[in-house]
Amino acid sequence: MVKKTGPETPAPDRQPPADALTRGRLTVALDALLSRRNVTQAAQDLGVQTSAMSRLLAQLREELGDPLFVRSGRGLVPTPFAEALRPRVRAVAASLDALFTTALPSIPGDSPLDPQWNVPTDIPAPPLAVRPAHLLDGEPSAQDLIRKLDRTPADAPPHRRLARHIGVLGIAGGGNGRPLTEDEAEEALSIILSGEADPVQIGALFGMMRLRGSTAPELAGFVRAARSHIAARVGTGLSADLDWPCYTSPNYHNPPWFFHAARLLARAGLKVVLHGSTGTGQTSGRYQLIARSLDIPVCTTAQEIGQALIETNIAYIPLASLAPQIYRLLGLHGLMEVRSPVFETVHMLKPVDSRTSLLGVAKPTYKDLHRDTARLLGWQNLSVLGGTRDVAQFSPFRLSTIHRLTDGLADDVVIPAQMHQPPPTPRPRGTNLEYWHSVWTGGIRDTRAELTVIGTAAFALLSLPGTPLDSFSQAMDLATRLWRDRHAPTAESLSFLQNGQRAGLINRKG
Repeated sequence: MVKKTGPETPAPDRQPPADALTRGRLTVALDALLSRRNVTQAAQDLGVQTSAMSRLLAQLREELGDPLFVRSGRGLVPTPFAEALRPRVRAVAASLDALFTTALPSIPGDSPLDPQWNVPTDIPAPPLAVRPAHLLDGEPSAQDLIRKLDRTPADAPPHRRLARHIGVLGIAGGGNGRPLTEDEAEEALSIILSGEADPVQIGALFGMMRLRGSTAPELAGFVRAARSHIAARVGTGLSADLDWPCYTSPNYHNPPWFFHAARLLARAGLKVVLHGSTGTGQTSGRYQLIARSLDIPVCTTAQEIGQALIETNIAYIPLASLAPQIYRLLGLHGLMEVRSPVFETVHMLKPVDSRTSLLGVAKPTYKDLHRDTARLLGWQNLSVLGGTRDVAQFSPFRLSTIHRLTDGLADDVVIPAQMHQPPPTPRPRGTNLEYWHSVWTGGIRDTRAELTVIGTAAFALLSLPGTPLDSFSQAMDLATRLWRDRHAPTAESLSFLQNGQRAGLINRKG
């Protein structure tokens, strides 16, 4: 007999029961996430809280060493690694479902319709042998196509390399496709901007990306390609304080009060670059007309931009002159009636090296998308403001959240409503342009419009890196003073904005 001297030690390759239980939960959670591509919906399917599902996803990422999902404008998109796991995860989850949903055997003879000789056979038979139903005669499998795409040489003709990226979106991962990497997206848009893409390829690429929703790496690749494209026109030697994209629909007819805010800051000493477009049709010159009515130089060359920033501290650059090829890509909206990824790309063109960029987004999911993209690009400062249109125009009459990058770190600022919205001012006879311009000159007093201008200027001031302002209320105080003195900016205002000194302009509260 062998005498036991202590408890048995488990085999080193045997996992404790707790680990097995945890991995079972993680497998079921991953199956639900792959199926739904949405954390909230996956949580509802499994009957758990959304926060619990988020924790399971974080644990999955740590256990498997892969992000598993990336955010896009239309939800979560599985990474290639997650797509490769999909068949195995589904098989495990299906086996678990079958284990607990098998019907109990019936008792023979318990019904007059079920004689006792109605019993299943005990002769095993293999499943019906068939070929894959989705394959046509001679059609290669998804794996065959992936291998073929991977063999596309780096020096292949542009249309072949672009075809590879379209194929990756369409067939990789068992038919569901995968997002493009940052480098793939950059090469794809670079081919299009160089004029070497077939029109069918452009429609296929944009259509597939729109169907899934662009990811941050894809958008970062597009931005890199677009900024390289415009560098030949603008160069890299110009700098400014504020980059202010203003790309709005031709159907957007509300007065652009943000132009007044931008001019207000420029007159106080900040250098502001606006760039934008209002479509390619009958309204395409709207912002050019508006800029000229405020004596904001409309610039089409790098020399004009530099001269405008020296002489007036502000410039407006039409997209048609900044990047005609990108301008024409936006014009394809009339043929497809859907937004392509280029509509998100233009907001991040930043044609002049600026201390920070002010973005406006209409869809909530785009706030994180643009900020994540900026981090991939190595940007240090950014402010993304939600609104009804894709332009940074602040409303002080409702709660707002500013999604910021501050020195490269994510930083959300929640700003409560500053005041109740005053009643609208009755409009006299005249055009919208005349009314809009008269608010600046003081010919018309419109309290609602003036507060929108002041609030937008305050939002921009608070977004400046290294601002000495401690709160939005202080920014509103300074913006109010700038608006009051807009026709003759004080030396104190200029000193404060240029040198970052308080100069006694702000009354500290509390």
